[in-house]
Amino acid sequence: MIRIYHNSRCSKSRSALALLEEHGQPFEIINYLETPPSAGELKALLSQLGIPARQLLRTGEDVYEELHLDDASLDDNALIDAMTKHPRLIERPIVVAHGKAVIGRPPEKVLDIL
Repeated sequence: MIRIYHNSRCSKSRSALALLEEHGQPFEIINYLETPPSAGELKALLSQLGIPARQLLRTGEDVYEELHLDDASLDDNALIDAMTKHPRLIERPIVVAHGKAVIGRPPEKVLDIL
């Protein structure tokens, strides 16, 4: 099953969703702001993405500065904890298919794993 971690207010997320709809395969929409992923789910996503937690952070969010997440001494577990508590920090959209994941920036990147 294809999943998209989606934020309907984000134009990139809406574009990625439209590409999935055009592709015609069934998929599940996870509104991650309403249903944040657990620490375990984030770790699995990071593994599928092949990136460290820091690369999944949205550095332009106010909470990023408030929590001093630019501190290089913070490990992945601390960053993952921040993302579970403040899901706005999670880059979007994330699409998972066939055991792989991709951040849909640009949205066309989702086609790489379909």
